[in-house]
Amino acid sequence: MPTLFERIIAREIPANIEHEDDHCIVIHDVAPAAPVHLLIIPKTVIPRVGEATSDQQAVLGHLLLTAGTVARKLGLARGFRLVINHGPDACETVPHLHIHLLGRRQLTWPPG
Repeated sequence: MPTLFERIIAREIPANIEHEDDHCIVIHDVAPAAPVHLLIIPKTVIPRVGEATSDQQAVLGHLLLTAGTVARKLGLARGFRLVINHGPDACETVPHLHIHLLGRRQLTWPPG
């Protein structure tokens, strides 16, 4: 059964798309935790970061480079945070790796 993100990538479910290329899609989170809250989602299904394999290294690197590109595009020069959840204790809700990009407010530490 396709994940929510696979259905968004297939355009079966609408989303506010900020960026898309051959390897990933970047969408606005429907329940934002910051003024800027995007999800960077690989088009290749990787269930979670701890299950990624070395042959997925290029995709993982592309996600981080895309985060920087999108952050610059949105003027997040003062800072932003990237978050990857893995498993139920981290509040993972969709078993499809994605990176949260949060910004445009003062973020606290430690997170969570």
